[in-house]
Amino acid sequence: MSATRLPGRAAVPGTPADEAGSAFEASAFESSLGGAGALRALGWRRRALVLLALLGCLGVFMLAHGLAAAPDLAARWQVGPSGALRLAASPDPALQAMRGRALLALAASGGPESPASALLLHRLPQWQVDDDRRARQVAEQRGLARALAQAGVGGELELRFDDGTRLSVPVVALGWAGLGPLFWPLALAALLLYLVAAVLLLARPRPGTLLFSLMALCQSASLLLMAAEGAGTLGHLALPGSEHLAWRIGLDLATGAALVHAFALHPRRLRRARAIALAAWSVLPLWAALVALAEAGWIGHLWWWGRLACLALGAAAWAVIDHSQRIEPHPYARVMRRFAAAALAGLVLTTGAVLLSAATPRAALVSWLATVAWRLLVAALLLLTPFLARSGQLLREFGLLAAVSAAATALDLLFAALLSLGPFASLAFAVFAALGLYAGARQWLIGRLLGRRRISTERGFDLVYRAARQVQLRPERYSQLLGQLLRDLFEPLALHAADRVPPRARVTGGGAALVVPLRADDEPATALQLRFAQRGRRLFTPDDARLAEQVVDQLRRARAHDQAVERGRTEERQRIAQDLHDDIGARLLTLMYRAPTPELEEYIRHTLQDLKTLTRGLSATDHRLTHTGAEWKADLTQRLGAADATLGWSFSHDRDLRLTVVQWSALTRVLRELVSNALYHGHARQIEVQFSLEGRRLALRVADDGDGRAPEAWAHGLGLGGVRKRVKALGGTVAWRENQPRGIVCEVTVEGFEARA
Repeated sequence: MSATRLPGRAAVPGTPADEAGSAFEASAFESSLGGAGALRALGWRRRALVLLALLGCLGVFMLAHGLAAAPDLAARWQVGPSGALRLAASPDPALQAMRGRALLALAASGGPESPASALLLHRLPQWQVDDDRRARQVAEQRGLARALAQAGVGGELELRFDDGTRLSVPVVALGWAGLGPLFWPLALAALLLYLVAAVLLLARPRPGTLLFSLMALCQSASLLLMAAEGAGTLGHLALPGSEHLAWRIGLDLATGAALVHAFALHPRRLRRARAIALAAWSVLPLWAALVALAEAGWIGHLWWWGRLACLALGAAAWAVIDHSQRIEPHPYARVMRRFAAAALAGLVLTTGAVLLSAATPRAALVSWLATVAWRLLVAALLLLTPFLARSGQLLREFGLLAAVSAAATALDLLFAALLSLGPFASLAFAVFAALGLYAGARQWLIGRLLGRRRISTERGFDLVYRAARQVQLRPERYSQLLGQLLRDLFEPLALHAADRVPPRARVTGGGAALVVPLRADDEPATALQLRFAQRGRRLFTPDDARLAEQVVDQLRRARAHDQAVERGRTEERQRIAQDLHDDIGARLLTLMYRAPTPELEEYIRHTLQDLKTLTRGLSATDHRLTHTGAEWKADLTQRLGAADATLGWSFSHDRDLRLTVVQWSALTRVLRELVSNALYHGHARQIEVQFSLEGRRLALRVADDGDGRAPEAWAHGLGLGGVRKRVKALGGTVAWRENQPRGIVCEVTVEGFEARA
């Protein structure tokens, strides 16, 4: 089947022609793998992927093992009221005696003394706003790490407290429990991003996949560094050189530049994509120049420059994808615009939280929690892209929880600042508020983030029911009616006939298209391709594929059931018609030959003619409107001629139709009943019959010049009651009124007359 458009929908302007066919079917991730089953055919790449996965897992394990074996102090510290580093608790009895005292300096045996302050609790130097405080923090953390390395596990470290006490305490191994509760979630997120990047790089390197892999690797490195920084009692376990502001902000800048570049290329290559990409990547050498100037002492406030650059790239990424969406609506662009807005909002929120808490004793905790939440949000958004759309539910919850964590951090800071609450009270209020937000707005947040809108059960049932009724009336239009049903359910921007028929309904194009196979028992298999769900406002999902599969199956079953019922009805009508012809017809024919009077013979002859018309109508499978009109005219002419009455006949129609047996029977019996009433009750000598069909409006008018008067006072018996019942079954109305100068006029109108072409 060719990829012709079905009527009623236009293709999206600016869409390449080859996307209308099967070339559009592969999603971005599937096409990067070379289609279904490509991993099995990758050969050495598959083995390389397994090796890289093993190396990644081994690397995380080695990092955890190295951190667990690192030297540390068996103590817990906190920030004192004056900003000093105070001992909170320790299992060492000697240290426990110094609880509440401020630590001023520390040194290994025979080594130089290194100052100690509350800056050691600030685990993220790159989120330290003040340049001088950041320099002192890095110096103190390096001094602590050097002293612990000199002493080694089993050695001793000399601590000097604010009361002049010098105390030698043992150095212990950090241990697995000392890695902290966030180490494994951060390491797992980093490993997932690393594996995704490895898959895309090995499968088929392309500009889009290369940029996505670069973003994933940069964020994976940042997450691993954060996992290492979160371990231990004090911030001294960062990897060598990772505490430098240039590298950490450089990873974020590389992610932002790759994001802007990717949005300029996909889903629609913008006119100035190369210039946009060049402008985005130029931020990196500009940042390197700023770092060099800061190292030379020519400029300050390096943190501000780095944050402004990150925010600028985030805003630029959102602006580029928004511009792409405005040029050509695309569900991928719409979802990516939401993702970019979520990441940018998280970055703004994190930056604001760090700035507001910079001068408070809780600066270390706020910066740590806010940064972790934002990093997890970015990781979740990267894993939620249409490259991995089928990883759905778990990652959506992961991203939502990361967003709620960021909100909890901001609420904690707000409660502490505005309500003057203590640390525990403000944190408790923030957690409860965030959980309430999560529970109350979970479905709405997920729906807004992914552009999901579930169709209600009532509306879905109504659409399927109406489609089944239409298929029952017009079974030959099964494919068109099913296409209309899918259009009503998913509201696609375009609907095409697909080149290939898949075994089951499947989501393609990274969620931009849905291919639905249509299989009827008496027709060749075909398939429809729906593109851009909900007028381009969302992506198709596997749930949509399952829904489409169920709808098609139910409609096919309904059609098969109707066909079976219709076959049974046809066989039963033919049996009844045969019995009437063979039994009742033979008896009437015998009576006609034995009639004692000519009048009775003529009456029986007319009855036989009526029976012949009835049996022919019951047994016939094809009731063309033109043939039916000719039969009506011939029958009425004969009946009126026998009654010495004249017939005025007018029959017009804009198209020839095939009437169903129900329609043929109802119209035939209504017409004969009205003419019989005019002849035998009104003693009419002139009867005018007018029939017209224009579009879906059917009109039948029967007027006579008989003795009938005041139809509103008639008692409707079996004859008139049967007329009303049959007209109602057709979905129409019937009315009687007096004719001028004499007689009765009956008008039958059916506004929504449906028949088979």
